[in-house]
Amino acid sequence: MHRSAPRLSRILACAAVPVMLVVAGCSSDSGDSKDSGSSTAPSAKKTEPTVEPAKFATLPDACSSIPKKTIEDLVPKAKSKGGTPGKSSDTATRGGCSWNGLDDNGVKGSQYRWLDVGFTRFDSDQSLGSGAKRATDEYTKQVSKAQATEGAKGAAAKPASGIGEQATSVTYSLTKSKEDFEYATVIARTGNVVVSVTYNGAGFAGAKTPSAADIVKDAQKAAAEAVAAVEKPAASPSAKASSSAKATSKATAKATAKTTSKATAKTTSKAAAKS
Repeated sequence: MHRSAPRLSRILACAAVPVMLVVAGCSSDSGDSKDSGSSTAPSAKKTEPTVEPAKFATLPDACSSIPKKTIEDLVPKAKSKGGTPGKSSDTATRGGCSWNGLDDNGVKGSQYRWLDVGFTRFDSDQSLGSGAKRATDEYTKQVSKAQATEGAKGAAAKPASGIGEQATSVTYSLTKSKEDFEYATVIARTGNVVVSVTYNGAGFAGAKTPSAADIVKDAQKAAAEAVAAVEKPAASPSAKASSSAKATSKATAKATAKTTSKATAKTTSKAAAKS
């Protein structure tokens, strides 16, 4: 009995060794798994979507945006054919010009006309939105403002097709100084620019008041030309260089021909004298 006790202890000790190894092995695996689970790949940094760039970076000269022929037709006897520029502290984002004139027809009365064109340009801004979106918001505001003109009678707004990306004509009549005026305001948007054209007319001293149809037709014509001035591409540097090179070449050729002609004439004259 006493002899078998040490032997039994040795068997139990040996049997316990694999169990401890297995447990240690499991503990090690468990630790690796925990470490593996806790280590995650770095999350991708979220970036805000960028707004689209503004289509137009500049504005045309307002007083040159409508052709002289149109001014002569719409505002006969204009006081200043070149127009009166509006005041602006930043001509890159806002500009305007106006014309007015009285066509005196003697005993038949007189016709008065007034035309105004305005431009508002918006840049794209990450916090405010794209230039086009900001211009669309301004377009909507200006249409509402034209419809709410104080004292306007019979105000009506209709879409004006073929002018920029969107356009609305607002027509109404207004009495000023006991004279009846017909008004038409055309608000248009092209890209990030809003174009506003207001045209009105009245007959003085018994002359007939112009029809609303004629006034809005002429206002839309002027608006289409103003929008075209915004959309007109500026001459590229290469085009300007090419034009300059052509002019220089032409001037050089002319000068060379003139010099050659003089030399030939001089030589011929000397030859004739000797003979």
